[in-house]
Amino acid sequence: MAKRTINDELVGEKDAQLPPVLDEIVRAGAQRMLIAALEAEVEAYIQAHNTERDQAGRAMVVRHGKAQERTIQCGAGSIEIRTPRVNDKRPGQKFTSSILPPYLRRSPQLETAVPILYLRGLSTGDFKPALSVLLGEETIAGFSASTVTRLLAIWQEEYRGWRKRSLADKPYVYIWADGLYFKVRLGEDARMACLVIVGALPDGRKEVIALEDGYRESTEAWKSVLRDLKARGMPPPHLAIADGAMGFWRAMRDVYPQTEGQRCWVHKMINVLDKLPQRLQGRAKAHLREIMQAPTRRDALSEIGRFVAEYEEKYPKAAQTLTKDQEKLLSFFDYPAAHWVHLRTTNPVESPFATVKQRMKKTRGAGSREAGLAMAFKLLLQAEAKWRRLNAPHLLPLVQMGMKFPDGETKMLADMPAKLENTEVLEDAAL
Repeated sequence: MAKRTINDELVGEKDAQLPPVLDEIVRAGAQRMLIAALEAEVEAYIQAHNTERDQAGRAMVVRHGKAQERTIQCGAGSIEIRTPRVNDKRPGQKFTSSILPPYLRRSPQLETAVPILYLRGLSTGDFKPALSVLLGEETIAGFSASTVTRLLAIWQEEYRGWRKRSLADKPYVYIWADGLYFKVRLGEDARMACLVIVGALPDGRKEVIALEDGYRESTEAWKSVLRDLKARGMPPPHLAIADGAMGFWRAMRDVYPQTEGQRCWVHKMINVLDKLPQRLQGRAKAHLREIMQAPTRRDALSEIGRFVAEYEEKYPKAAQTLTKDQEKLLSFFDYPAAHWVHLRTTNPVESPFATVKQRMKKTRGAGSREAGLAMAFKLLLQAEAKWRRLNAPHLLPLVQMGMKFPDGETKMLADMPAKLENTEVLEDAAL
């Protein structure tokens, strides 16, 4: 057994005394930083509108004291803040802090932690001890089971409103669709799937379009989702990316027949490798990646032919799996090369759910399906705020207008249909 020295004991005593002192220092520092940030935000707002004057020559945007003190619960503990106020006399204008919005009382840490813990299966009574370990006692002061219940009710209401929002002004250029199977408190029926659709707007931003539960990934389940999107005004996307689930593709043909399809390469590779013995999978996987990353459609077709020649005799099912829906596997070659990395897989759907799926465990009691979906919705929207835009977003308006990009290359504007009138936009984007 290691011998402890007097110096070790003294160090231990000091360490035991440090946390409370550090907590106070961190809390005071966080308070000062937040105050400084709020002051800078207000000053920038006032300076931006400094030239706007009324008829008497007085500034229309000025400071207006400070608001009443309020307590903010954050990772550094509870801090007291009096936010600076602005008197904006311009008609219809009002200053709202983006750093500390009105009525905010909790750090977004809690907004993130609560859905994750709920989905993991904690009951409302277990939240406080769990959050105290994650975020500290000070952060969750006043946080109770009733608080969680209220938050769940609020988020369910937000989810219901989100499902009814208009999509008439959402011309998604690309959509990714997938059915995810995991225990999101959707009940004991393992055949239930979470049907998710993510879309890319013409400016390159990605958004969650739909999140519904459905029986497996049946045609009727996907039709229900797509028909609802169409009823809410969503225009036909130009390209849909999904795995080989036939239910989705049949539904797309019925609801959005003009939309082109791209099969997910990751799912296709898994299916092909599943038909080969373990000893050959490493070599085959490398070959499949060469096909997926081929610079031109001709090169891809050549590599597919080489793969079939190598494996068809002994492993015909592997070769048949690769060549099945071959056309949809290569659809991405008609789109900008900068977008290929986004179009070859359903990663925009899979990736945000990866963390959630890792945290899922089968829990006692199924819980509420609506609450479970609302929590998944909350987590997705939190992830959405951090998603990066598509590469080369300036090319998306061209895709939206119907322009083709053989092997990823931009065709000459003279090849565009005469019906496209906005040539200035096309020229700027092409440059």
